Amino acid sequence: MVQISARHVDTTTILDISGDIDLAHSTEVRRMVLTEFREKHTPKLILNLREVNYIDSSGVASLVEGLKASRDVGSRLILFGLSPIAHEVLQLSKLLKIFEIYDTEELALKA
Repeated sequence: MVQISARHVDTTTILDISGDIDLAHSTEVRRMVLTEFREKHTPKLILNLREVNYIDSSGVASLVEGLKASRDVGSRLILFGLSPIAHEVLQLSKLLKIFEIYDTEELALKA
């Protein structure tokens, strides 16, 4: 199960994601991220991954698709607070250097 809640700070949207970003739930994450870029034209979207318990290849694919969508519209996708499992999966996928990643929400907002 995955839970996603949205918060707004000025023109930035923060999605707090908790639970599992897996085959059964990655479509929900993908839908919310793509909506922010393609429909709402959010200039900066920050994903809080502190409470993510599990992420599989479909979850990684959703993040990559979100990153591509952000670049297509000239926006930014930022990750912060990577849980140990999210960090490990992105490291194994060789994606840590591809994403803009910060340790805290404050740093992500200042970026």
